[in-house]
Amino acid sequence: MSSQVRGGTRWKRFALVMVPSVVATAAVGVGLAQGALAASFSVSGQSFKVSTDTLVGENFVQYGSVAVGKDLNGKAAAHPVAVSGFSKATITNMCQSVVTPNLPFGLGSVSLELNAGTDPKKPVEATNLYLDISQLDADAYFEKLDIGVAAGSLKDPNNPESIGIQPGTQANPNGFSQRADRATLTGVEQTAWATTAGTFKLSNLSLKLHKGVKECF
Repeated sequence: MSSQVRGGTRWKRFALVMVPSVVATAAVGVGLAQGALAASFSVSGQSFKVSTDTLVGENFVQYGSVAVGKDLNGKAAAHPVAVSGFSKATITNMCQSVVTPNLPFGLGSVSLELNAGTDPKKPVEATNLYLDISQLDADAYFEKLDIGVAAGSLKDPNNPESIGIQPGTQANPNGFSQRADRATLTGVEQTAWATTAGTFKLSNLSLKLHKGVKECF
């Protein structure tokens, strides 16, 4: 039986399995700064870091899954993750970084840094956003939180905008999960393996390469 929490619920530094997350992609390119386009992003064999001042997401869901890909040597690799999903989200002052080590020609490590949504009046906007994360710290506030829902029952039949398990991904339909009408996160710092979105609009996009290691946190 699920546990109902009505109204607002606030937790400081909530545990990973209970906290949603957000990530943007360093591979989306300038086109996403000019309009909302479909986006899908993962870093083969690498995790990446994201920080943001504020994330406000609608129809939040979260469940356990496995991110499957290849490592830097081309071998199959799998990572346990907490998947967080939102039907739509707005994000302010977002930074994403990914470090590629051991490049040839004496380049060593090179870091890619992406910043967007730096103007509070023009935040990053996303729809049908799913995030595969392995670590997150944030202050979280949930509205109408429902804990202990079976993952296969995440989609609310009474809410046409609600979302469930991401199509085509691996998840136990009877596994533990949770959902909320609305989630607000502040001071987000997270490590992720992948993200997908129906649309991703990056305002004030800035993308830079740095020699050496330069990360968002």
